[in-house]
Amino acid sequence: MKYERVEEGVFVDRPNRFIAHVLVNGEPQVCHVKNTGRCRELLVPGARVILSRGTNPQRKTAFDLVSVYKGDRLINMDSQAPNDIAVEYLPALFPDLTELRREVTYGSSRFDFCGVRGGRPFYLEVKGVTLEQADRVYFPDAPTERGLKHLKELTRLCREGTDAYVLFIVQMERVLSLQANRATHPAFADALQEAHQAGVQVLAVDCRVTPDSVTARRPVPVEYV
Repeated sequence: MKYERVEEGVFVDRPNRFIAHVLVNGEPQVCHVKNTGRCRELLVPGARVILSRGTNPQRKTAFDLVSVYKGDRLINMDSQAPNDIAVEYLPALFPDLTELRREVTYGSSRFDFCGVRGGRPFYLEVKGVTLEQADRVYFPDAPTERGLKHLKELTRLCREGTDAYVLFIVQMERVLSLQANRATHPAFADALQEAHQAGVQVLAVDCRVTPDSVTARRPVPVEYV
């Protein structure tokens, strides 16, 4: 996926989860943050950030904050990006894919995708990953009851005979593995392990991130802890 009209800035602070104060060419700007998560390890004062200038003159903020440099690693932190990346990636991941629909309700959950491959229907949930430590990535970066519910629903689907997947889109490259963040959300880590044991296909892929693009790159090993 591509971003238009990108500029670099310097992060100053984040007064709430929706906006950030950034310097652009030395001038202060109020930017919309396209990620309501904590991102405390990413948005630190002085960090270089990538902004996409909006086109709607009625907007309250001129820019969206979409990526941030952590050292020399550019990390996309746009929480809307993973599903768009998945749309581009899934036909290559599943060569036998014949149907793909977004935002499909099953039971009490709304899954990111429902599709057909090899004549069999499947459900797939996408999770974006931005938390990195020592070249390993972890999900979630904060407790996620919604994510836990999705894992339990996917596990139930799989046990009933329907193919089910969870796809972690790692919004950076050069990572060694992905793990559930047990220290942050033990129940999610347990549910991911249970889903895997029940037959849910747990997949992860890293991304090539540039200032104006994000593209799925190659699979990342998933470790269960």
